[in-house]
Amino acid sequence: MTHKSDAWRPKHSPWLIALAVMLATFLEVLDTSVANVALPYMAGNLSSTLDEATWVLTSYLVANAVVLPMTGWLAVRFGRKRFLLACVAVFTLASAVCGAATSMGALVFWRVVQGAAGGALQPLSQAILMESFPPEKRGVGMAIFGLGVVVAPIIGPTLGGWITDNYSWRWIFYVNLPFGALAMLLCHSLIEDPPYLAKARAKAGGVDYVGFALMALWLATLQIVLDKGQQEDWFETPWILWFSVISGLSMLAFVLWELRARSPLVQLRVLMNRNFAAGTFMMTILGVVLYGSVSLLPLFLQSLMSYSALDSGLAISPRGVGAVMAMMLVGKMIGKIDSRVFIGCGFTGLALVCFHFAGINLDISMSDIIVPNVAMGLAMGIIFVPLTTMAMGGLHNEQMGNASGIFNLMRNLGGSIGISAVTTLISRGAQSHQAELARNLNATSPLFQRYLHDISAYMSQLGDPVAAKQKALAVLQAMLAQQASMMAYIDNFRLLGVLCLCCLPGVALMRAGRKSAGNVPMH
Repeated sequence: MTHKSDAWRPKHSPWLIALAVMLATFLEVLDTSVANVALPYMAGNLSSTLDEATWVLTSYLVANAVVLPMTGWLAVRFGRKRFLLACVAVFTLASAVCGAATSMGALVFWRVVQGAAGGALQPLSQAILMESFPPEKRGVGMAIFGLGVVVAPIIGPTLGGWITDNYSWRWIFYVNLPFGALAMLLCHSLIEDPPYLAKARAKAGGVDYVGFALMALWLATLQIVLDKGQQEDWFETPWILWFSVISGLSMLAFVLWELRARSPLVQLRVLMNRNFAAGTFMMTILGVVLYGSVSLLPLFLQSLMSYSALDSGLAISPRGVGAVMAMMLVGKMIGKIDSRVFIGCGFTGLALVCFHFAGINLDISMSDIIVPNVAMGLAMGIIFVPLTTMAMGGLHNEQMGNASGIFNLMRNLGGSIGISAVTTLISRGAQSHQAELARNLNATSPLFQRYLHDISAYMSQLGDPVAAKQKALAVLQAMLAQQASMMAYIDNFRLLGVLCLCCLPGVALMRAGRKSAGNVPMH
């Protein structure tokens, strides 16, 4: 049965509302990746180490993660329009102060503020778009939302590199100011609170301080472990081990508390909706693949193919073109074709592209990277719109804000897990493969002796014949390390492909139809 609140529609055009909310959201998602390439410049300019500069990224992600799941509760508590305007204002102000920072400590502090303000923008935008567009056009609304959350991380490193090279790292933050001001003006003019929020606010209980403390502890420790784990040698470092234990225990305590609390901070019971639960799982995997591959390819191109940061970004950016094309096309076709067909085909195509990248070698050209990236963007676009629409479409408007916070949190956590996992597996995998390949570097191997002889002969022509053999051995060692690294990248792409195929059973679990999975009552 459809609630009266489900029939509510805003006064203004949903297209204008989409422009207003997505302008700020695009900037917020962009800021998760745009600063990556500028870290060395920040460290040098602010007289700090590169290790200290990485907290510019970590602090933003931690603050982002803590705010995401509680967005629905905050919107009810303070009013969605008022909360949205406050978030855009604080995000814009924090961007200005970040750009003007004179010390690394100040920059990290204001990145925390910026991340906390920006964390609410993704779920708020998604909930507003789902409510603004009628059910038959929600696919278009989710296509617009997808342009921000999928395309922004892809173009972020390239844009950040271009701004840093041509201007200064400070302009990575200053560029947010005019767009943030415009977003505030548009949101103030176009956004309105739906009637159900006033009713929900009247029913709202006290502040769930325990839930907030447990959630903040769980997400902050988890994000720090994921971001610093490989750098600190994971569980060989005591504080990483303790942070992992604290994160696991606080997550368990948070879930148990929220399920029993009278006025929970996060309505976890929404996961009883089959479509939403399956969709959230698949969106988490999509986050792993999206952010994991965005991390893998630039590392491969820069470390093994000697691409510049800008060239590697340009090789990957066409993925955004594929995503835009697919999202706009699929957004219009939602309702005409079963969404499960799109999702299944998208994950299958994404797996095939990952397996294609598992066949890379050191002789590939830039076109060998660009064309599969466009195909990967197409596959992600085909997945994102119907998956989001099916996951959220069976929920009442009253549940949208809370569900959107959970949905976006799990995609972002998937991204953090993906980046951490591929970074670790590249390092450990390269060591493992190098040990295996080194067995062939012995005096009894005819192939090794032939290579050693040929390279020694070449080296003797260039310099001291006595040192030629030592130089030849050094060249062979470098070749071995390069091949071992390449094999580690291949393993990672193969793993991402397998993860995509693991989502296909989830597609079968989803039910067709807007109210197919039933609505979970609010408590």
